[in-house]
Amino acid sequence: MSTTTLNLEKFHGYPPEAQALIAQNLALLQRLPLTFLSLLLREVIAYDWKFPAERDEIDRQLRYLSGLNSDELTNAMRSFARVELSPQLQQADWVGNPARFSEQLSAHLWATHQIDDFRNAAETYIAAFNAAVPEKASTLPRLGIAVIGREITETTYPLFRKLRAHGTYFTNVDIGGDSTVLLNTVADRAQSYPAPYAHWCIFGADGANLQGTRIASLAYASLDSVRGDLIRKMQQVSGAHLGPEAMRTRLAETDPADVGLKGPDYDPVLSHFSVSVLTEGSGTQIYSTTFVQWTARETLRRARPLTLFAKFTPRQTEESANQELQGVRGKPAFDFTGSLVDADMGAYYTWIDMQRLSGAENSAFLAWFEGHNEAVAISPSMAANTECPDKVDLTEVLRRMQAKT
Repeated sequence: MSTTTLNLEKFHGYPPEAQALIAQNLALLQRLPLTFLSLLLREVIAYDWKFPAERDEIDRQLRYLSGLNSDELTNAMRSFARVELSPQLQQADWVGNPARFSEQLSAHLWATHQIDDFRNAAETYIAAFNAAVPEKASTLPRLGIAVIGREITETTYPLFRKLRAHGTYFTNVDIGGDSTVLLNTVADRAQSYPAPYAHWCIFGADGANLQGTRIASLAYASLDSVRGDLIRKMQQVSGAHLGPEAMRTRLAETDPADVGLKGPDYDPVLSHFSVSVLTEGSGTQIYSTTFVQWTARETLRRARPLTLFAKFTPRQTEESANQELQGVRGKPAFDFTGSLVDADMGAYYTWIDMQRLSGAENSAFLAWFEGHNEAVAISPSMAANTECPDKVDLTEVLRRMQAKT
């Protein structure tokens, strides 16, 4: 099917807001080459449960493309239009299932040695789009917090080595405190700067009793039944010997309703995000530390929040995980040493992911081992690669890292 023959009837299976967006831009979509349009539709079909930041990016792309005259649009799409497609791809249902088509397109590009040209075309387009219609920069400083739970037994492993070079390493933090002051900080920021999905708490075990409803929260323990359903689906695909590509496709097509994410408090945006974390991340279904790190990564990449709190807790051993994947669900055995290493690297990766967001130069980040005296604070007001032996509590650390320079 040619893109020029598109009509609204072709999109009857799309959610309501996505259909409305298609109706507003149908004339534009009819002028786009299939290879580009299919990728755009992959995002549009999920518009109804995208985060505000993701919706804004789609809206900005459509404004950018609509603002090009005929010659400019042709030039912008020329490299995409040059891609040679197989007859099978041309006949595939790229409107009804653009995500599956994108997977098939990717495999085709690799097999026909067109992937480099396609990647270059995408990079050129993204650079031009962002230059013409830039993302609105946040005027508020972001705050990221990574906590290693006290349940993780201390070892001789030296913590925060990679983070210390970028901030101040506190070696005498009051060990009597807990995460309450940090969660209160998240709640205060959510109250002061209310916005949908702008403030997050991610937990490697049970969640916390958060103040107010302006904080988006995901907890590994509360998704136990969802993880169980997904593991059973993985067992079915594995048992049928369908291969890793089929496994990825089956998981990617999981709807929240398929795994019980429905009810009176159903949040379609958060529910679809939860499913994506557990279906797209490798190991998020069975390792709590991987779940926290990947969820933090995806939250920063997709929601671009003002505040992020992530707490790592012990994960199970590989032997225990293998039993769970095989359908044997008993009391898990925990790997405390491995969990500490995972959490330390997870904190570092979370800080790196924050640096990719706008306003990173003004952001603040705190990593702390709960119940222990080690913490690293990174912000414009904290000297890099320094050590502070002062006796301090978390309130004082937060005050220093958020002080005006």
